[in-house]
Formats: sequence, C-alpha cells, structure tokens
Amino acid sequence: MPSRRSILKGVLTGLITAPFVKPQIALAKAPYAAVQSPGFYRLKIGSAEVTALSDGTIPLPLAKLYTNTSEQHAQSALNDAFLPETVPTSVNAFLVNTGERLVLIDAGTGGYLGPSLGKLVSNIEASGYKVGDIDDVVLTHIHTDHSGGLMSNGKRTFPNATLRVNEREAKFWLSRENAEAATGIVKQHFSEADQCVAPYVEARKFEIFGDSQAPVPGLGSILYAGHTPGHSAITLESEGQKIVFWGDITHGEILQFDEPGVAIEFDIDQKAAVAARDLAFKEAVEGKYLVAGAHIAFPGIGHVRTDSTNYDWLPVNYS
Repeated sequence: MPSRRSILKGVLTGLITAPFVKPQIALAKAPYAAVQSPGFYRLKIGSAEVTALSDGTIPLPLAKLYTNTSEQHAQSALNDAFLPETVPTSVNAFLVNTGERLVLIDAGTGGYLGPSLGKLVSNIEASGYKVGDIDDVVLTHIHTDHSGGLMSNGKRTFPNATLRVNEREAKFWLSRENAEAATGIVKQHFSEADQCVAPYVEARKFEIFGDSQAPVPGLGSILYAGHTPGHSAITLESEGQKIVFWGDITHGEILQFDEPGVAIEFDIDQKAAVAARDLAFKEAVEGKYLVAGAHIAFPGIGHVRTDSTNYDWLPVNYS
C-alpha cells in the first residue's frame, strides 16, 4: 500500500514537471452608464410638499451673455468657481402639493431647446405624479424655457390644468402688435409663446392674476418686473415656513450674487431687472426664507446671506 509520503511526493513531482498553464480570467467590460438618476428632489414647507424637478441642463456661454461687465471679468469669476467657458446651466421647475391642489411652477422647455432639456414630464412621473394630476400651472414668466413644455405633440401637456400668468406678462406676450414690432430672438419668443399659451386660452384653461396677487389659493406672488414685463416670483407659506420661487432673478449662482448689477442679454429691461434682483436679494436675506431659482444648479433651492463681497448663495443641505 502506498504511503501518504509517497503519494505527496508523486503529486509534487507532477507539479514540478508539468508545463505552466496561465489561468484564463474573463473580464467583463461594462459599458459606461451615461444617464443620470431621475432629477427630482423633495422637501416639506410646513404641511406642503415641494418637489424640485429638473428639465435638464443647457450649455451656455454665460460670460458672453452677461452685460454691465466685461467678458474677461465674467469668465475669470466663472473659472474661479471651476466652471468652464460653456456652463451647463440648469432649467428647474417646481411642483407644490398643498394638500388641496397640485400646482406646477414653470413648465420647462418641451422640445424647443435641444435634447439635453425636455426632461420635465419624465421627472414628474419619476417623482410619483402624473401630468393629469396637476390642477394648475403657474408661470413666473412666458420665456420659452418656462413655457415650452406646455405643449407636447400638438396637445396640451397638462390636460386638466389651468394655466395662470401675471396680467401684464400675458398682455405683453399675447399682443399681436408687440409680436409684429419685435426683432431677433425676442420675435422668436413671441411666436413660441403663441404656440404654447394660446391652446390653453382657446380651451378656456387660462387665467391671469394681478401684480403681487395670489395666482391660486395657498400661493402668493411678488412682481419682480424687468427680466420680462410681468416677471413674478411665486411664494408659499405654511406653518411658519416660507419659500419663494424666484424664476429668473439670477442666471447661475456665481457672478450675480457677488455683483448684482450684472445683467444678462435675456433681460427685456436690464435696468429694471437689476433693481428687481437687488430687492429680491435684500428681501431673502431679511426674511431668511428659502428661495428656489430656475437657473441655479439643480435642485436650485437654498438661502441667501450677505458676505464680504456682497451676497452669497447657500444650497439647501441634502436630507
């Protein structure tokens, strides 16, 4: 009978004399997952629920678009914040559930501004709601990046919603005389406003609200005219808490907080827009309430405080 020692000796001899065979290891090369997670962020304001919704981002050469400054200075400020020459700029909308009604504040871009945008409907659904659930759509103003999503494939995107717009904003953008007199990109904005807003008017699903008046029960507004004639922030207060949905008080969260006097080419009345921004900043600092910006990096919600240079943006702490 072979001993344990002879068996081990034979095994070792075989290992030494046998040719080395490199092990074959199969490595799975996964493709890049280029898609972000669904763009929504939820928080409570008192008893109300607020859902920030991303419509996507659009690459903008902000330094070239800012006015009342030089392109070189603006780009230097953006570079100091680690931002490139073409800045991925957020387009945000906000859904408010008061417990009595579901209100969408701004409607995104729809199919107007390219494939990196137009994500609003999919993010509404990802957040647990459906477009048919929305009772009201309130616009801060009628620029295409806020109203383009009102229509989808020739139909109203929000079939059960009433569209609500500040009165002077509606009069400006729905005026045939103003549209005929407009030039350049503004003329295009008039055409797009007609395409997106008129179907709600025709369906008798359109209402206006006065300056700094309530667009719907449970929400208020503040007229911050300048960016457009009826540009209005929308306010929500509940159980001692407050948030103000700014619309386009700022474009980005870097330069205009340090230098509120910097305007942007999109402002219809740049001087008035600067005055509105200064007032909005002061009121946000004094009130210590949350603000939500349409073009501040998603979710676009935070506080404003003063600092050594002027104002400072503090994004909401994730929770």
